Amino acid sequence: MTKPTTTNPGTLRLAPKPPKAMPVAQPAVRPVAAVTPPPAKRPNAKPRQRPVTALRTKPPATEQQPPHLTDTGDRLAKRVAAMVPCSRSEAEQYIEGGWVKVNGQVVEEPQFRVLNQTIGIDPDASLLELSSITILLHKPADWVDGTEESLSKLNRATRRAPFDDARTLLVAAKHMAKDPSGIRMLQRHFKALTAAVPLENAASGLIVFTQDWRIERKLSEELGSMEHEVIVDVAGEVSAQALHLLNRTLDSDENLPQAKVSINSSTPERSKLRFAIKGAHRGLIAYLCERAKLDILDMRRIRLGRVALSDLPVGQWRYLGPGEKF
Repeated sequence: MTKPTTTNPGTLRLAPKPPKAMPVAQPAVRPVAAVTPPPAKRPNAKPRQRPVTALRTKPPATEQQPPHLTDTGDRLAKRVAAMVPCSRSEAEQYIEGGWVKVNGQVVEEPQFRVLNQTIGIDPDASLLELSSITILLHKPADWVDGTEESLSKLNRATRRAPFDDARTLLVAAKHMAKDPSGIRMLQRHFKALTAAVPLENAASGLIVFTQDWRIERKLSEELGSMEHEVIVDVAGEVSAQALHLLNRTLDSDENLPQAKVSINSSTPERSKLRFAIKGAHRGLIAYLCERAKLDILDMRRIRLGRVALSDLPVGQWRYLGPGEKF
């Protein structure tokens, strides 16, 4: 006879654990390999030499061009050299001098390709006129004069935003209609131009761009002894005391150049002053007018040495004539 099971008093009896569920069979899945990012290229690493394949080099049949379209002809300089005859470099000078026409139109690019076009050379063609030129520009007010000194003084915000540069006015559309120099305008005249004489951005007047190293040297080395004439409009009348203060040299002005100031015209509303100063000195006229308690309304440079602005309109340019010297 089986002995009955007894439970001691005070003993907690736990419920039996449920049976474990059997795992459901899952279909076999191939593990996905982790994607490894390609290594970063070094900035100076040489490109890998990949084998040239037909798929990479040959375009589709629809993009292939017939052989006769790829033949663009001879360079114009080569044809001109054979026609004159002359050397290839001399032929390029004839072309850049505007003496060569293709189908009746002047072409100034020696690399221009010609096939069966008609090429003509001016019977008066000469290589003696291929000298360096100098351009005189009437800069508008609030335009940068195009010199390296002025461009370097622009702050970062001004450089990022569009600004008016005087060099953008050196185009055929801004050429003075009745240029007294008589020089034929050519494309090569707008290349390698140097601006050597700075002018305040707020001022208008005469500035110079040149290809001639002799003029560039004169404007840089003799600028301090070259007289600049500037017309300054100020508000109100200029008293004799204010004029005396403009021409007076103080003890603290020993490092400033001497300025000769005279009155061109004077009215109760506006007066014109003529400043004659040797050298280009930024801020000098503004300093002298502020010391004399005069408010500047307009400033215009009308002469550099012996070259005057004359009747050159604002925003236009002309060539420096053969007989003009600074």
